[in-house]
Amino acid sequence: MAQVLIIGASGGIGSALAEAARARGDDVTGLSRSRDGLDVTDETSIERAFKTLPGPFDLIICATGALVINGHEPEKMVKALRAEALTQQFRVNAMGPALVLKHAIPLMPKDTPATFAALSARVGSIGDNQIGGWHSYRAAKAALNQLIHGAAIELKRTHKQATCVCLHPGTVETPFTAEYAGRHKTTPAPEAARNLLSVLDGLTPAQTGGFYDYSGAEVPW
Repeated sequence: MAQVLIIGASGGIGSALAEAARARGDDVTGLSRSRDGLDVTDETSIERAFKTLPGPFDLIICATGALVINGHEPEKMVKALRAEALTQQFRVNAMGPALVLKHAIPLMPKDTPATFAALSARVGSIGDNQIGGWHSYRAAKAALNQLIHGAAIELKRTHKQATCVCLHPGTVETPFTAEYAGRHKTTPAPEAARNLLSVLDGLTPAQTGGFYDYSGAEVPW
């Protein structure tokens, strides 16, 4: 039985991940803004919440994120960029998970396998971007990918059996994506959660610092 910590456990994909992990027998601890007052953009809030956790955790997943923040929708053109929207996207989608990782490291065992995963998005891939648009969200997710990749390099010096990765869950059927899925194939949250856990089960420390999708395929930076 693995000890699992899920940040953002009240969201669509976060709650599905918690349910899927419990269904396979894991002991799951969940934290969220709505239930626990955890604000990933406020480091004091993270410190306060994490101090109550016993640890160690074999698997920690940061399932937080937002596409539309304070009414700022994804930009279709560069001329729609706003400083406030850019700042908010970086705070929620890049800074937040990075601060979670910072305070999660002491909760990860040093002498046994452990995994930290942050939910990213394929649109954060620079190499895969062929259509432009969604500039603030794309940039924030690209920044997240860099932060996790860099942290993974550092982490393997002290946690030699650790795996630290970014995951693309696909377009999941949640309120988060309801208005933006368009013609993209969507996946029910429970199925997406099972896919992600299966991918995490198959990763090894040799793959730390990588960016993988729901099938286990590596996503280009």
